[in-house]
Parts: sequence; C-alpha cells; structure tokens
Amino acid sequence: MDPYGRDADIVRAASMYYLQDMKMEAIAKHLGTSRSTVSRLVKRARETGLVEITLRTPEHRVPGLAQQIARAYGIEVYVVPVPDTSSEVERLDQVALTTARLLGSWFDSDMVLGIAWGTTLAAIARQLTAKPTRGSVVVQLNGAANTRTSGIEYAGELVQRFAGAFDAGFYDFPVPAFFDYAETKDAMWRERSIRRVLETQIRCDIALFSVGALSGGLPSHVYSAGYLDPEDLATLEAEDVVGDVCTVFLREDGTYSDIPLNDRATGPTPAQLQRVPRRVCAVAGDNKVAPLRAALHAGVVTHLVIDELTAHSFADGDGALSQARQGG
Repeated sequence: MDPYGRDADIVRAASMYYLQDMKMEAIAKHLGTSRSTVSRLVKRARETGLVEITLRTPEHRVPGLAQQIARAYGIEVYVVPVPDTSSEVERLDQVALTTARLLGSWFDSDMVLGIAWGTTLAAIARQLTAKPTRGSVVVQLNGAANTRTSGIEYAGELVQRFAGAFDAGFYDFPVPAFFDYAETKDAMWRERSIRRVLETQIRCDIALFSVGALSGGLPSHVYSAGYLDPEDLATLEAEDVVGDVCTVFLREDGTYSDIPLNDRATGPTPAQLQRVPRRVCAVAGDNKVAPLRAALHAGVVTHLVIDELTAHSFADGDGALSQARQGG
C-alpha cells in the first residue's frame, strides 16, 4: 500500500470513529477492510498525534479531495465520510455531528460565537454536547421575522440551545430577516438596542453558518418559510442569484453588493463576515454546491465541513479544481 493511501485511510477511519460515533465493524465495511485493520488505523491516528481529544487535520495531512479544496481556496476542509447510499437527511446529520464536535473543541471561555439560523444550524444544535465556559456569548447573526410569523421563536430557540450547551450568555436579534424598505433598516441600525447586538456581532471569534439554496434537496429555511414574496424570488432569478449566506444573496461568482434585496437584508455582508477570525460553513446536499462555490468566491469561509458526496459533486463541477488536476 502506498504511504499516501495509508494516510488517507487513517484519517477516514479516525474521522468516522471519533467524530461520527461509528462502530469499528461499520467502518470496516465502509472501507472494505477488516475490523482489526480499522483498530490499527485508529491506534495509528493516536500514535502519530493526528487524534488527541478531537481530530486534527493540518493541511499537510488532509488527504485527497479535502486537500484539493483546501489548496484551491486557502481554507481548512473537513470532508465527512458517508456511505454512497446515504440520504440527504443522513448526510446532513453526519455533517451536523462533526460540526458540533469541532465547534466544541474551538469555542471556549471569553469568546463570542455568532450563529445564523436555518435547517443546517438546527441539525447542529441537536448534536451539541455540554461544555461549560465562562464569560462567553452567543449572538444571532441575522433577523428572523417575516410576514407570516415573528420568526423569533424559531431563531431564539436555536440561539438558546447553543448558549445552553456552553453556559453562555446570548443575544437575540429582534428584527425582520428582510425589511420592507432599506431606509427602515438604516433607521433601525441607529437604535441603541439594535446597535448593542451589532456591536456584539463585530466581536465574534467564530461565525457558524451554512449556505442557503434556492431549490432542490432539503429546502433552505429562508426559501420555504415565507420570508420571500414571489416578486422577490423573481428578482433573485433575474439577478442570477444561486443562494445566500446569513440571508445575504450571492451570485455564483461571489458578487452581492448590487443585488437590490441585499439593501433590505439584516445579515452581515461577506465584507463584514471577513472580520471574524474563524468562519465555519457546514454543508450537506447536492443543491448546496452552487451556493457553496458562491460563498467561497465571496471569501466568507475559513473552515468548511462537508459530506463526502457533496464534496465530490463540488469538485467535479469546479473549474479551478479540474485545472489543478490536469496540471498536476
């Protein structure tokens, strides 16, 4: 067996064992090997320092597909192994579990965590385990109210779940996801109660979000829960929008500043997100490929957690990665 292939198997086995709670028998079946071989791979991961309490994957150890994406976009990538037969719900659950565990290793006392809301964040919230901290804060990154519901209960529950897992204080963001008028947003942003939340967002050490997809697969919450009128959706199509990050809409090339709806959006822009040192994007599902590419081009991601099947779909359709393969 060549050394690079062995290293790849070590990382895959350790990821499935430590981050996904898979039994060794299941890992052996997935890798097409024996339980004893899996045991040796897991042991080797500990011996080499790849695994301490959590899985560590420095760039020089990231195997294959993860390494290609990491090098192409200058980010850290965690590709979550999943069986080829996995449903999109199963893929999301595995990404959520891995993200929750990584977040637990990164977030600590006296830190500020900013979270978006949506289907993926709700899945991550269900996988959180308790880690008491002191002086930490969780803040909501984008408003949630819409014309059908307040949205506050949905988003507020997510914020409180994250805060509860870390014994952290929390700030809700009691504004609409989208204002009817840009001038109303400008006025609200001058209110002291809103400025307090915005100033906390600026202090974020970690931002956690996914990408929203307009259609296909598991529907993104912003497009399925009454946040946008038919006229808004028609505008997005006319503007060649492929998705959003924190309810700020993006084209596939990462541009966003001249999209009219963004003047009314309450989430941080890519330029504002770039001030956050660690920006974690969790992605599962083939419909997320185009919005993920948009988010990467917009420079909003520093750490990507993605399931194996979605990662393959992304790489297969990415020109930069295809050129890198041909050149290499």
